[in-house]
Amino acid sequence: MPLPETLYTAQQINIPPELPDILKNFTKAAIRTQPKDVLVWSAAYFSALSKGECLPVKDRLEMQVATQKTDTGLTPGLLKTLHKQTCSKEELQTKWKALCLPIVQLETLLSLGSFGADIDWMAFFALGCSALGGTLVSSLKFACEILTEDEEGGAARIPFETFVKLYTYLAHLDGDLPQDYIDKFLSSLQPLVEFQHGMIKPLDFINREDMDTITSGSSNYVKGGSRAE
Repeated sequence: MPLPETLYTAQQINIPPELPDILKNFTKAAIRTQPKDVLVWSAAYFSALSKGECLPVKDRLEMQVATQKTDTGLTPGLLKTLHKQTCSKEELQTKWKALCLPIVQLETLLSLGSFGADIDWMAFFALGCSALGGTLVSSLKFACEILTEDEEGGAARIPFETFVKLYTYLAHLDGDLPQDYIDKFLSSLQPLVEFQHGMIKPLDFINREDMDTITSGSSNYVKGGSRAE
């Protein structure tokens, strides 16, 4: 025989005062991030929240610009979220799964970068940008837009030191660019960078003829890192 249903009055139900805000923020985060698996992502969200860690949440809702045919791959917003969260390879694997990204794409990028137990995060970040952009120019443009502290729609400036590391890594990965060509290109940017107090923005390099020359050749990082199908 089933037990009789217990009825409670409003005065008997104690709702934790912080619960409404927690649920409100969680709902907003889920809408912005649009996780493929809400339950997996929710577990990661509340785990990070309880530990005071950076949340697996996009800054804003973005249109579907994933590089996979199934539209479940890496996006600029997700790469930015990983950048805010990740330090080690183990953390990267955990956060990648929490964002419901395809493991095959992660394995492709890790293999392309020949990473061992330790990972150079900025090198992996550069590969992530190449997966988004497909060409050297567009990859660096994505990097500026993700890393910048400028407001959305602004110049998307980043420190030239960071640009040099990303450009050099991807240029070496391409394999077709001699070191003297790389050095000459970076040196040609110095006057403009000094005028801009050590910063560089996409408009400083996206329309340069020498950058067009770079992207016209065969590119190993585009073939290996742009998709995981």
